[in-house]
Amino acid sequence: MEVKLTLNGRKVADDVAADMLLIDFVRAHGCTSVKRGCETSACGLCTVLLDGVPVLSCSTLVARAAGRNVQTLEGLQDEASAFVGFIADQGAEQCGFCNPGFVMNTIALLRENPDPTDEEILAYLAGNLCRCSGYVGQLCGIRAFLDARDSEGAVGAEGVEGADGLGNVDVASSAQDAPEAALSPKASGVDGAAAAPAATRKAGAEGGSHE
Repeated sequence: MEVKLTLNGRKVADDVAADMLLIDFVRAHGCTSVKRGCETSACGLCTVLLDGVPVLSCSTLVARAAGRNVQTLEGLQDEASAFVGFIADQGAEQCGFCNPGFVMNTIALLRENPDPTDEEILAYLAGNLCRCSGYVGQLCGIRAFLDARDSEGAVGAEGVEGADGLGNVDVASSAQDAPEAALSPKASGVDGAAAAPAATRKAGAEGGSHE
């Protein structure tokens, strides 16, 4: 069967098997930021945006994306660059394997809710699993970005004291002052393994599960 869709602003058409998954399609077209992790819709590594909504590409048939707009991190560099430096500055990029999924859901979060609370951040990213950082760095990095943005009145860190051109600021003290238990997904009543992340919730609404 032929599938036509828009991938990162580019029209793409290809003959695919009826059971081909979206993750395999986008990776075959050069979007290797989309990672294959658990393959059970539980880790968030494979998150892409489908018509602006986060979905898990490992459990979404590419046929469901026909005629629609698919975005991966390759097509969202400008939007991601506003905040990824803050996350890196907090030590949340250790092995780096989970980063694309976190970044994709952070983009979706900030589009839906430009001024989230810490609890809302944790709840939205609950399904993005990280085996290195314990989630403290991601939360502190996003919070630092939001604080810098608000203090400047614009997205980005230009002119923020202690910031460089990548948007990095020193907020290590805030991470040290906050106990790890208070920053973990479970502390906010969100079970990182069991709660449905944004992409899982959206994929369910799309009927994108694949058995």
